[in-house]
Amino acid sequence: MANSLQGKRVAILLTDGFEQVEMTGPREALEKAGARTELVSTRSGKVRGWNHTTPADEFQVDRTFDSTRMDDYDALLLPGGVVNADTIRTDEMAQELVRDAARANKTIAVICHGGWLLVSADLVKGKRMTSWPSLVDDLKNAGAEWVDEQVVVDGHLISSRKPDDIPAFSEALIKALAV
Repeated sequence: MANSLQGKRVAILLTDGFEQVEMTGPREALEKAGARTELVSTRSGKVRGWNHTTPADEFQVDRTFDSTRMDDYDALLLPGGVVNADTIRTDEMAQELVRDAARANKTIAVICHGGWLLVSADLVKGKRMTSWPSLVDDLKNAGAEWVDEQVVVDGHLISSRKPDDIPAFSEALIKALAV
């Protein structure tokens, strides 16, 4: 699969408090397959990942929400992390970016708590998806069909539940972009 995604670009939308492995695992797999990834956040500088409830490493932001156009990317990756997901879901620019991606039929890959942004952007109605179990009510109330599966692909939407699912999640994302 090396270089199968040459020329593909993936925007990773996040804020402080993202679940670090839910960004680094898929990012590494994407880059190993030849894709270019960029970290996109509310502000320039650095964002801090978390290992569950413990602050972890900092990562350099490549772009801000207000300087990002979905025309420049082939897909979006939305890592979870409770703090990140709760913050990003209320950001109007982040909501507009995911709506732009959905309107353009771009792949949107979301893991764990990352689905909250899609709920707030009104993008889950009629979609079959999975997430961390605490999002079940939110997703169902927003019109999604929630299932407890390792990875779910519904059109251009790819979803997974938790860090243990990252290998299958990454494989599904790479497969979707290789088309």
